[in-house]
Amino acid sequence: MDIFGILYEDDDQEIVEFLNYQRRTYTLRMRVDHMTLWDDHDFRIRFRISKVVVLQVLEYINDQISSSTDRNHAVTSINKLLLTLRFYATGNFLITSGDFLGVSKTTASLIVRDVSIAIAKLRPRFIKMPTTEREISKLQRSFYQIARFPRTIGAIDCTHVKIQNPGGPNAEYFRNRKGYFSINVQTIACPNLKIMDVVARWPGSCHDQTIFKKSQIYYNLINGKWGNSLIVADSGYANSLHVVTPFLNPQNDIEELYNESIIRTRNPVERSYGVLKRRFPVLSLGLRLKLETTQAVIVACCVLHNIACDNNDIDPPILDIILPENENINIEEQQPNGENARQQLIQEYFSHLAYFNNSSFSLNEKLVALALLSSLFFDAIS
Repeated sequence: MDIFGILYEDDDQEIVEFLNYQRRTYTLRMRVDHMTLWDDHDFRIRFRISKVVVLQVLEYINDQISSSTDRNHAVTSINKLLLTLRFYATGNFLITSGDFLGVSKTTASLIVRDVSIAIAKLRPRFIKMPTTEREISKLQRSFYQIARFPRTIGAIDCTHVKIQNPGGPNAEYFRNRKGYFSINVQTIACPNLKIMDVVARWPGSCHDQTIFKKSQIYYNLINGKWGNSLIVADSGYANSLHVVTPFLNPQNDIEELYNESIIRTRNPVERSYGVLKRRFPVLSLGLRLKLETTQAVIVACCVLHNIACDNNDIDPPILDIILPENENINIEEQQPNGENARQQLIQEYFSHLAYFNNSSFSLNEKLVALALLSSLFFDAIS
């Protein structure tokens, strides 16, 4: 038999196999109505936010995630949102989250992607810095009430979110100092733990200061958008006219007082990470998604965190799992300082603050003096 005969026989065999192939039988899986199944307490444990917040979010994104057809028992918008929240809440494999609502792993993956992108698009509405003089002044006074640190409008830091190897020629850029792949996420928090800015696009090897200097926040600060307002940071950042950090080695009582005040004032950003990662453990346990979807998930979690805070849903319920502690991956090292506000604060504010604290003035006299002193530093616009 010639070669053409063999080819023809092979083709016939393929046709026979194709005709004999039987597709897997479609199985309709039962889908539970979780909105009615659980009371408010149990619902928050499973989905990390209240039913009220879920319905509010659904109203915002329903048009973007609703199915175009009801054929083949299409997943409803509410179930898509709940599946995504369940994934954020557990950090499990997508197949597990899919089983929770009776869909396949592939469907679960698409749902998590689409819902995360839809929620992330709410960012301009729920994640924003102050824009008016009134908002700036209110924020400064909120920070001042923490530890008498003046002119502050935000506390900045970075946290690492573990990811899978993204692959490609630039994969090693995502390996951080601890040796695992991550995205270094920059946020700015306010005293009520809400997130006012988030940057979730930089590889884990990037230093906090590098991310900050490439951000829109840095550009707005140096161009005077918020006047003489300050951002408080740790020693991984450089002091400047608008960013202040602690002394690594305070030399006197005034610098000790300054350090105590700034450390307490920047505490909200650390606490916000704790609340954010307890609410959505997937940020602690790690994400095994495509890079673009991972970035959308991070921003979406920040949006949901802020919406929950707006609804006084600040403390998430405790889970029966042990989450990794938030690590400060970048080594704190003194950055080169240009013209900076820290020395001005020491000379014109904290030196006087230390004097009044250590003096024999009466309590009322101290309060009056501190009020006058503080008023010098509260003008939002220089």
